[in-house]
Amino acid sequence: MKIPCETGAKVQSHGVLRLRDRSLCERSLRSAELEGAGEFVREHRYYVYIVGSRTGTLYIGMTNNLYRRVLDHKSGEFEGFASNYGCNRLVYSESFDDVRKAIDREKQLKGWRREKKIALIESMNPRWADLAEKWGAQMAFAGESIKSR
Repeated sequence: MKIPCETGAKVQSHGVLRLRDRSLCERSLRSAELEGAGEFVREHRYYVYIVGSRTGTLYIGMTNNLYRRVLDHKSGEFEGFASNYGCNRLVYSESFDDVRKAIDREKQLKGWRREKKIALIESMNPRWADLAEKWGAQMAFAGESIKSR
């Protein structure tokens, strides 16, 4: 949301001021924040995840959209370590409400020895099942063929 400022410029409601005279616009921003205190605030989620290959290679990543990112891994569209080694099976994930916590956790996991990563995965997913096996799959009602679509 952009808020009109006394100088005639626009101020981003999330606090980014795009002009030279901050003091005049900060007053407009503060009053707009007080007026919008009852508005719905979108909750952000961040995920640290581990995808693995059938041969046991692990890739650790962080995203704000786990569904989309896992489908990216499954499609193999993006070049890099994960696609080169076939890491396309979601075996572990954690959710955070703060991006800094997610980044710190990703760095922590990447610093662990392989044995500790495996123990973490097996504590939540002992069979190493693909937790996103059916994500993006076509669905059909009883008696309906997917091939007919």
